[in-house]
Amino acid sequence: LTKAAIYGRDPNWGRIAAAAGRAGVDFDPDQLHIELGPFAMMDKGQPLPFDRAAASKYMADAAKGAYLKDDTVLVQVSVGNGPGVGKSFGCDLTYDYVKINAEYTT
Repeated sequence: LTKAAIYGRDPNWGRIAAAAGRAGVDFDPDQLHIELGPFAMMDKGQPLPFDRAAASKYMADAAKGAYLKDDTVLVQVSVGNGPGVGKSFGCDLTYDYVKINAEYTT
């Protein structure tokens, strides 16, 4: 659902928080911090006020960038103060992507 929110330009911190909760990593939800580009959306497990229209525009503008060069929507999630670090990349989840990949079998 996080990919769908990004594709739909919906700055939905709830979908990101839910994905973090399902990631299989134990963490204290009261330590959850979420940023979408320059927008802090959640800190210490609590939603923060942010400009939804500007955050949506950030996602739309990022998607217009050159393919695989500057078309990245940056989502940063912190689950505490431990030594672990991870990085993840995702692909698009557009209508065309789903259609193309649904039309063939392996």
